Order: sequence, then structure tokens, then C-alpha cells
Amino acid sequence: MPALGMAQETGLLVSWLKSEGETVAKGEPIMSVETDKATVEIEASASGILAGVSAQPGDNIPVGHTIAWILAVGETLPEAKPKNALLALTGGGDKKAALTVSPVAQKIAHEHGIDLALVKPSGGRVEKGDVLAYIEAQKRPAVQEPRNPPTRLTPASPKARRLAAEMGLDVAILTGSGPAEAVLAVDVLSAQTTLPAVSSPTLSKAWHIMAQRVTQSWTNAPHFYLLREVNASRLVAWRSRVEEQAGQKITYTDLLVRLVAAALRQHPRLNASVKEGQIILHGEINLGMAVAVSDGLVVPVLHHADELNLEQIAARNRDLVTRANAGKLRPEDLQGGTFTLSNLGMFGVDAFNAIINPPQAAILAVGRIAERVVPVNGVPAVQPAMTLSLSCDHRALDGALGARFLDYVASLIEEPLIML
Repeated sequence: MPALGMAQETGLLVSWLKSEGETVAKGEPIMSVETDKATVEIEASASGILAGVSAQPGDNIPVGHTIAWILAVGETLPEAKPKNALLALTGGGDKKAALTVSPVAQKIAHEHGIDLALVKPSGGRVEKGDVLAYIEAQKRPAVQEPRNPPTRLTPASPKARRLAAEMGLDVAILTGSGPAEAVLAVDVLSAQTTLPAVSSPTLSKAWHIMAQRVTQSWTNAPHFYLLREVNASRLVAWRSRVEEQAGQKITYTDLLVRLVAAALRQHPRLNASVKEGQIILHGEINLGMAVAVSDGLVVPVLHHADELNLEQIAARNRDLVTRANAGKLRPEDLQGGTFTLSNLGMFGVDAFNAIINPPQAAILAVGRIAERVVPVNGVPAVQPAMTLSLSCDHRALDGALGARFLDYVASLIEEPLIML
């Protein structure tokens, strides 16, 4: 392990750039080492064959400790002896005996870097069992480690270690994306949101179903998004007027269901599904409404939404939402949807892109109504506005089809009385 700084005591082996037995040239990078300041590539000091590798990526190694050899062609490791060598083993006094070594014992000793002169034979020559017994014997006192033993650490860049220390994270529990799975700064930053919580919530069946459906949609449907900001002044006024006339609570979702159902009637291509590579146009307009419940997300369906008046829409919506939160939806309440509306405006969300509810071809996401400064006839004015986001499955729709539908919905929101 080379010294890369005056005060450096150890170096962290990040990765080997050459494999054992591979030919290396002088000046060629052979390994990557990290110090407390940087990660650098170490060049070969000579040409030859890399051999005797004794350190692995992640080992923190004292400076000067031998971790590999570069051998010339035909050269063997210093610890190894020539094949079929005669060993002069000293007995008592000046008595010497010449003992041979079996080929198998010689091979095992060479692989483990064992000096056969230290192996005590059990018979007339050193056999395989003698070498294995020596290896086992060496394992037992291995607890008496050298003064500066290599210690196994998780490979990580200096910046990653600094960030982890600042955020109170242990790099040992992070998954690295660098060479030899070394932890990089980006892994530490992403770990802020990916580290397991102290306790995991119990996921309901409804949540698992939702997760499966959105995964299926996100994986299979090529999404594209169209956004449109619309003037909501007339929509706000319309809601106040119909609430007063109907004598019941009318939500913006109720109004949007009425308008979107009318738009789907004029743009039937959006009221479609994709199944087995085929585009299926539906004769009925069954509008699904994304509803957040305590254990997930459900999409109850308002069947024949285009045939209902506003009071009927409001009554059915209230019933569906109430039963959804109580866990009392019926199977038919969740079947037959042809298009979905997702409104997060009541949660203060300005805008978002929704994932398509498969096998439907599109979903409309609606943000909150908020006052915004806009130019009116060249003069700044404050007016309520909302952002619409249409998510489309590119297998069923192109940008022009989606844009025409979104433009029609926007015109109904800005002038809702034109279709009543």
C-alpha cells in the first residue's frame, strides 16, 4: 500500500483495475485507492504479471503492507519453492534428512503461499494432509493479529463519508453505486428518503392492489402530459349560483364531472381503453373519481355521467365518497370506468401529473383554484385560475387528440353556461 500523503497511515482499497494473473505494463493503473482526501489510481511500478493478491476492495490497509506482487515471466512468489524440491529438514544435532514433497502438497503450498520448510511431514515425504494440517494450525493463532492489521471497511468516496457524517448516516448500511459497490455522494443523498423507517406500516390489500395497478400502468403505458392553466372566475360564480338554487353543497369536483362528461361526449377517442394492443372506444361515459381513503386509493365510478344533471352528480358523488371512506363500496362501484378525474385542489396542490388508471387511455388531474396575476387587455389583473394536467397513453392518443380535448374542457370551465 503506497503512501499518498505525509500523514497517511492507511489506504482504503476501492477496487482492483487488473485481475490476478493478468499482464500489466509499467505505468498502467492497477488499483484504485482512497485516502482521507481523494480517490486515486495507483500505477504499476514494473511490467509483469499481477500475482499474490492478498487484499480485497473495502480493506483498509496500513501503508507499506504488501498486498500483491508483480512477477516477471517464469518468476514465482517469494514464499513458493520450486516444484519437486528436496527439503533439508533439520533433525536433532547435525543429523539431516532429505525428504521429497508430493505434487499435490506442492500445489496446495504454492496456492496458499506456504513455505514447505515449515511443514512437518508425518512420513517419508510431505503429503497433502501435512500441508492441510499446517494450514489449520495457522488458523488457530490467527487471533494474534499484526500490530497494524488490515480492517474491513465499506468502500466510500471521501465526499460520501463527509456527507454521511454530516447527516448522521452510517455508510456501512448504504448501497453503493460506484466501482466495487463503493458508496458515492449521490448514494448518501438519496439515502435520506430510502433508508428504512424504524417501524413499517402494515399495508392493506387495497394498497397492494393500487400499487400493482399503478406499476402496471407506469410500466406498460407510455405516458405523455399536456398542461393548461384556465381562468376559473366563471366556475367559481357558477358554483355559488347552483348551490343557492339547489339548496345543497356542490363541490368543484361535481362541476368538473359535469363538464368533463360533456367533453368526452364530443371527443370519444379520449373515452377509450387499450387492451391487448387494441384501442376500444366505449359507448358509455363512466367517469371514475380518484378518492384517497385511509388505506390507499380507490376509484369509484359514476356510471352514465353524461346523462346526469348536476344535482344527481352531487348526490351520487357524496354517496360514493362516503361509502369509499367507510369501506362499503360494492364491486359494481369500481367496475366499468372509461375515464378518470383526479382532483387534489382541496389539499392545496397547485398542479400534478397523474398516473393513468389502466386500461383507460387518459386521466385528468386538477389542482387548486388560486388567485394569480395575469395580463388582461395589456393590463395586469388578479383572477382565480386552476391548472389542468392531462395524462395520455401514447398507444391510444397523440398530442393533437389530447390537446383538442383539453382545449374543449378549458373552454367549458371558462364559459360553463355554453353547454347548459
